[in-house]
Amino acid sequence: MKLDLKEFYKLLVRPTVVVSTISPNGVSNAAPFSWNSPMATQPMPLFGFCSSVSHDTWRNIKENGEFVVNLVGEEFGSLMEIMERDYPYETSEIKECGLTEIDATHIKPPRIEEAFAWLECKMTEQVSLSERNVWIIGEVLEAEVKDEAFLEVVDVEKVKPLNHIWGEAFVKDMKITRFKRA
Repeated sequence: MKLDLKEFYKLLVRPTVVVSTISPNGVSNAAPFSWNSPMATQPMPLFGFCSSVSHDTWRNIKENGEFVVNLVGEEFGSLMEIMERDYPYETSEIKECGLTEIDATHIKPPRIEEAFAWLECKMTEQVSLSERNVWIIGEVLEAEVKDEAFLEVVDVEKVKPLNHIWGEAFVKDMKITRFKRA
């Protein structure tokens, strides 16, 4: 079956992260993103994600250059609709969802306590992808995971990471399997 090229992404399962930012007035913002990826570990750890240029997330990052990537589990699935609503600027989606803000270690935007892990990032670069989208690249200043969520890698069977395909299509019930590599 051939797909319309505009729908190629429906073939890819992507982790959903919730990016938290803060406005110049100190109001938190949070939004889910599934177009995201680690980009490098050397010479510095980098993480990137795609945002709409009209999004409050991009607006806040342009102002202060900082963001937290909150790694979330399936329990966040029911919060996607709330986080994606078009609230007025400086309405905290974290508070609208009844989630808990906790201080980050190195930057001003808060972490979301209910996440299982966090990447604190400082923007190093942005790449304009179109009139509508920007790829935001951040240096990872801190990576932290809850003890119970990590063995030698993230314990996917325990944390049940939220993964997205398209629209309302998400993936559940991941398991770790090992294959030999050269």
